[in-house]
Amino acid sequence: MFRSLRRALCAAAAVLLLPTAGALTAHAETTANTAAPGAGYWHTSGRQILDAAGQPVRIAGINWFGFETANHVVHGLWSRDYKSMIDQMRSLGYNTLRLPYSDDIFKSGTVPDSIDFSGGKNADLQGLTSLQVLDKLVGYAGQDGLKVILDRHRPDSGGQSALWYTAAVPESTWIANLKAIATRYRGQDTVVGIDLHNEPHDPACWGCGDQATDWRLAAQRAGNAVLSANSDLLVFVEGVQTFNGVSGWWGGNLMGVAQYPVRLDVPNRVVYSAHDYATSVAQQSWFSDPTYPANLPGVWDKYWGYIFKQNLAPVWVGEFGTTLQSAVDQKWLSALVTYLRPTSTYGGDSFHWTFWSWNPNSGDTGGILKDDWSSVDTVKDGYLASVKAPGFPGTGGGGGDGGGGGTAACGAAYTVSSDWGGGFNAEVKVTNTGTTAISSWKVTWTWSGAQKVTSMWNASYTQSGASVTATNAAHNGALAAGGSASFGFGGAPGGAGVPAVTCTAT
Repeated sequence: MFRSLRRALCAAAAVLLLPTAGALTAHAETTANTAAPGAGYWHTSGRQILDAAGQPVRIAGINWFGFETANHVVHGLWSRDYKSMIDQMRSLGYNTLRLPYSDDIFKSGTVPDSIDFSGGKNADLQGLTSLQVLDKLVGYAGQDGLKVILDRHRPDSGGQSALWYTAAVPESTWIANLKAIATRYRGQDTVVGIDLHNEPHDPACWGCGDQATDWRLAAQRAGNAVLSANSDLLVFVEGVQTFNGVSGWWGGNLMGVAQYPVRLDVPNRVVYSAHDYATSVAQQSWFSDPTYPANLPGVWDKYWGYIFKQNLAPVWVGEFGTTLQSAVDQKWLSALVTYLRPTSTYGGDSFHWTFWSWNPNSGDTGGILKDDWSSVDTVKDGYLASVKAPGFPGTGGGGGDGGGGGTAACGAAYTVSSDWGGGFNAEVKVTNTGTTAISSWKVTWTWSGAQKVTSMWNASYTQSGASVTATNAAHNGALAAGGSASFGFGGAPGGAGVPAVTCTAT
């Protein structure tokens, strides 16, 4: 709901969040499957998404927006090379990219704006149209072991629309372009599906029977069109704002599915998608409930969680985000992550998700990246640690792949990010310094004082006396030569200084 508030700001003001001790929890990672799940195209079975071999997979991803704006390309390429961005996403444990676009990118002559080519950055994007740049992103993501969900976000770059069509972009154009993009990536299983339209809202309805406003009927028409062009794709269908007089977030109300499910000509292709946000986007009645945040699971059950719990279909929370500036929002994110189910316990039998957003220039949520388009907001990223999931088999040639032979080696850089006397937070960046890919790493150090690790994210640890050993999580152990991953932790008491660290790679 209130999507107009969640605007993209090309020059966002910096929001610096100081981590607090205990704000994050350590997590155990799922044991890697010897036959890595995710290969090929996917299909649904009850509430799970299965890969081509029938193994459950979990979408644990990130939104990277920009193709839907007047830049007609993902944002941040004015700062960095797109490959380094995708490598960084993978190293942080995100395994899927949701890429919003508008129908403007299908217009002849639409070219991207604001790409920096200096110093060799983005060199292979020069002279390309927006669609051709999208091809490059999809190709490299697949090489890195990331899957892609394409999101028809808006009819044009001017702004979000309540319905799936406007006077300038009729339904026929929407469907024709959906078929075109489904055809474009036919046979390229990096693209696993299409989100048909972002955040339908009033007057969009679900099950009302009016061809002009019934989103459920429109989703069936569009979904069948997509599958007629590429029958292997998943079809992601968002909710509406209001059903039977009960309103919620734009795109977040899936109450009508129980009575009016989406039925497509190809079975086992529908994934329902909800959006959910915190108070930095807008207020909702449940935020002021006296039982908050204990009331939240019941709210989510009502709007969309029941679909998963009743084994009707998979549920993907395609967008959720917050600036994390208020205690209310921190409680919301902690509760939502718990509700989504930890990967270490449930694996692929879980809710799917893509966080909003990678971009720091989302005006009312900020992003995983800070305003320099490089540094990671480790607080936000840390909240998501328990629901991250392993990456998927790559197609070869990307930053996540490496050949045989060579030397396996790694280095680690330890940085204290904040120290308030009674405790501190630190980040450790691990870099593959060898000449071949590595599959795992561990970092060790010994403090000179009485410091203890109180929590750790994106790695697991053991501590004996003053000596600490941190081992990669399941999602960030594999690093290409030159690749890097980061983990963070809280400790107490403060004044820890920076100890000597060693890194061992295998």
